[in-house]
Amino acid sequence: MQLSEQELIRREKLVTLREMGINPYPADLYPVDHTSKQVKEQFEEGKKVVIAGRLMSMRVQGKASFAQIQDSEGKIQVYFNRDEICPGDDKTLYNEVFKKLLDFGDFIGIEGELFTTQVGEKTVKVKNFTLLSKSLKPLPLPKEKDGVIYDAFTDPEQRYRQRYADLVVNPNVKKVFIKRTKLYNAMRQFFNDAGYFEVETPVLQPIPGGAAARPFVTHHNSLDIPLYMRIANELYLKRLIVGGFDGVYEFSKNFRNEGMDRTHNPEFTAMEIYVSYKDYNWMMHFCEELLEHCAIAVNGTTEATFGEHKIDFKAPYARVTMTDSIKHFTGFDITGKSEDEIRKAAQEMGIAVDDTMGKGKLIDEIFGEKCEANYIQPTFITDYPKEMSPLCKEHRDNPELTERFELMVCGKEIANAYSELNDPIDQRERFEHQMELAQKGDDEATEMIDYDFLRALEYGMPPTSGMGIGMDRLIMFLTNNQSIQEVLFFPQMKPEKKAVAMTDDEKAVLSLLKSNAPIALNTLKEQSGLSNKKWDATIKGLTKNKLAKVDKTDAGLFVDII
Repeated sequence: MQLSEQELIRREKLVTLREMGINPYPADLYPVDHTSKQVKEQFEEGKKVVIAGRLMSMRVQGKASFAQIQDSEGKIQVYFNRDEICPGDDKTLYNEVFKKLLDFGDFIGIEGELFTTQVGEKTVKVKNFTLLSKSLKPLPLPKEKDGVIYDAFTDPEQRYRQRYADLVVNPNVKKVFIKRTKLYNAMRQFFNDAGYFEVETPVLQPIPGGAAARPFVTHHNSLDIPLYMRIANELYLKRLIVGGFDGVYEFSKNFRNEGMDRTHNPEFTAMEIYVSYKDYNWMMHFCEELLEHCAIAVNGTTEATFGEHKIDFKAPYARVTMTDSIKHFTGFDITGKSEDEIRKAAQEMGIAVDDTMGKGKLIDEIFGEKCEANYIQPTFITDYPKEMSPLCKEHRDNPELTERFELMVCGKEIANAYSELNDPIDQRERFEHQMELAQKGDDEATEMIDYDFLRALEYGMPPTSGMGIGMDRLIMFLTNNQSIQEVLFFPQMKPEKKAVAMTDDEKAVLSLLKSNAPIALNTLKEQSGLSNKKWDATIKGLTKNKLAKVDKTDAGLFVDII
């Protein structure tokens, strides 16, 4: 492992501390009695407190110094006075340990008393301090000069890969995940107050059911059978309705072995709820009341900003049938049309279609391409064609449709709900039709029939409505994040490239490239401020390690990041 100069220095300090008899990683409980927030909110001059946290800044001024400690609630200023800490002749704790052997990122515990500085800042006067954990790697702390921030930790790949560092140095990131927890708590409270039960269903399943998606496959050695990571929990939750529960819900980790983009991660969280003796009309009302409640719990208001849009989650929401939506935005009426007629219409609209697509898939493509993006405010799209909804009950007034809705926000689906299909014979026929589509080449059709679920339906399932909500996407809207990676603690990443040891000059030039690439070679050289000799060595090192490349164009030589 190649260590940087700073990492080597910190390890030398670690050795020195141990030689001085100081354990840099003590096991003892440290008796913290205040957080930084409690210090500020319950402030009393002269009050004794015990706090702990990371050392985030230091201003050493001879015999006295100021520093900042960061804990889970924020930051607090602390004041070190040599003679307060070392009242006797031995000043080692201040002169050596504090001034020379502590680093930013170290965890320290502080016993002290509160006072207010001359400029009015609430501060802890240190009476004693204890090193609780030595940090061996420097935090990516931003630098500030003349009010301008430099070297902020903003590179998305580094932030997602090192979320632990991201949370320490970017306070707003932590706020996103606090809001995520508030969302879960608010939703649970809403369901629990309604009398519904939170349950757990299998993550490893013998058949990937409840949705159409490519699963992750594993093998159970003892049973000698293949198992599939859950793509949805729908069929298991409906089994519990068969078993006599009136309402069940689950926050489920689902896994789909498909593409990744700004709104899709292979591992994601969905909430699904099923309530007996209800239909999709009831569920629409329940959904809008739920989301209004959650928006207020998370942000204190029903309004949220997402990009350039201001969204209002206050109930009620508009309701538009899929047929009316397509007719409004394309002029084409799908009612009564054959598969060939719909395929021809899609082609005339410039939509890419092929022979593997059945009627439902074709309609879905038309809606996705021509209608979906137009719905910014929360809008229920209702009454989907039967071919699009193999688990949904036939519409009571039109046998070509189903009693289904999707909730659209800013052109994206965040909820999907049905009057659930509880006719076991109809369900079997729908499954068999899906199998035919899969054999035809439709990669979104169900490839396996869950015969145990059909057996459960044959015991009888009461009229039921079910709904699924994508939790990751919902919190994106509530926190104004355009990328799903921003609302996942640890999003899936490509394998990390092997670290390349770089000189300080190479790091500086690479930093310039990250914010400006591609950039003219002569301009980059001038911005680097390096001598000819150092510049030649630096650009050679970056290109040799395949961190940068030099391209010859008609406009001259340009440097770009690889």
